[in-house]
Amino acid sequence: MNILKTPVDAFASIPDYPFAPHWQTVADDLTIHYVDEGPKDGEVVMLLHGEPSWSYLYRKMIPVFSAAGYRVIAPDLIGFGKSDKPAEMSDYSYAKHLQWMSEWLESLDLSGINLFCQDWGGLIGLRLVTKYQDRFARVVVGNTGLPTGEFGFPEAFLQWQKYSQSVDELPIGKIMQNSTVTKLSPEIIAAYEAPFPDASYQAGAKIFPSLVPTAADHPEAANNKAAWRILSQWKKPFLTLFSDSDPITKGGHKPFEKIVPGAQHDQHRIIAGAGHFLQEDKGEEIAEVMIEWIKST
Repeated sequence: MNILKTPVDAFASIPDYPFAPHWQTVADDLTIHYVDEGPKDGEVVMLLHGEPSWSYLYRKMIPVFSAAGYRVIAPDLIGFGKSDKPAEMSDYSYAKHLQWMSEWLESLDLSGINLFCQDWGGLIGLRLVTKYQDRFARVVVGNTGLPTGEFGFPEAFLQWQKYSQSVDELPIGKIMQNSTVTKLSPEIIAAYEAPFPDASYQAGAKIFPSLVPTAADHPEAANNKAAWRILSQWKKPFLTLFSDSDPITKGGHKPFEKIVPGAQHDQHRIIAGAGHFLQEDKGEEIAEVMIEWIKST
């Protein structure tokens, strides 16, 4: 496996990301980067990003949680951010991402976790929740899902999936801007582009949309169905925070609220004025809502 590492100086000028780097090596000799802020003995909040973002997406939320006394953990998935990037699209699979993140979670030996997951952060994070039930105390999902291939997908996602496989290089900045309501500054766009100095670093980002189980014969479809069976018995607190301006995941909160026992309450919210990447648009608000909810449960 040819492993690429984004040069450190690529991240030298990004704004509002003063967090010290932390590293953990997992299978295939790959190194995962993660943020670890706040008191080490604080209650844990874990933030999982999706495609094609990285932990920079959580820069508005991390200080709110750490100031409130929480220990905030935000990893970069393999292929993204400051983490290692296998160079071939064939190096990636849904199962491999689960293996890498499982090893990472076990190595940190975290417990009492309050998870927030969005986009692919949900596809991976919810599988971690159902695999390591004793490690998680609460779950918050935003603009994500756990597809089994049994139901249709929005046309917006199918177009995105097709587009991602048709271009030589993903326009990361344009994708992030088109998926947010907020007008992003050139500096912020550059920060999202920083992990990918050129197209050779984008194998993970390009293949990710095709790894979503859109058909029942997908290698992980049955495992996602099994995860749903576990979630259908999940009685710990579970919250949905979806946005009002995301055509891809619109309505995706309803299955969670219907099926998960821990989601049988009236505290769910639709975050107004936010796109697919609601953390970029309303990060501070989401963090405050979560803190209030954590304390109330």
